[in-house]
Amino acid sequence: MYNIPETLLFVKNEVSMEFWDIYDKDKKLTGRTMKRNDWHMADGDYHLTVLGVIKRPDGKYLITKRVSTKEWAPGAYEVSGGGVRAGETSEQAVRREVLEETGLDIDNAVSGGFVFTYRRDNPDEKNNYFVDVYEYVMDVKDSDIHLQLEETDGYRFADPDEIKALADQGMFLHYDSIKQVFN
Repeated sequence: MYNIPETLLFVKNEVSMEFWDIYDKDKKLTGRTMKRNDWHMADGDYHLTVLGVIKRPDGKYLITKRVSTKEWAPGAYEVSGGGVRAGETSEQAVRREVLEETGLDIDNAVSGGFVFTYRRDNPDEKNNYFVDVYEYVMDVKDSDIHLQLEETDGYRFADPDEIKALADQGMFLHYDSIKQVFN
């Protein structure tokens, strides 16, 4: 089976008490927080999420498949990511999310870091957010991957054309927003 570090099991149990910082439209902290996934945000309020794109030196990217029990987009492919906790920086969050979801420590990356931010306004859903996108080059082998079974149902290494093909089928999340990292 999968070897999940004990520290990750502890972190996963803490999610039910998770809070996120609220940012303004300029991505400045407001000093307020919200409960994780409590979609009652006021206009002009945003939360922050991260995506961690892992690229191998051979040009292939690590993508994971969402479990079929996910409420939103079950079975779709994506890159690791999630919400930035209150008091956490986006860099700390991307390190945590990649480690939790794949078992990879981005401190072992050959190169990489922050690439860009995009913003989503969803006033009807009361869910406005920023996404900080990071890319790391790592020499990753299958034996290095330790999936978070509650989140992921598999993974693969895909080249940019394969990722685009998945996106064209509606099976790769956030593609239009992050496709520039796959070039």
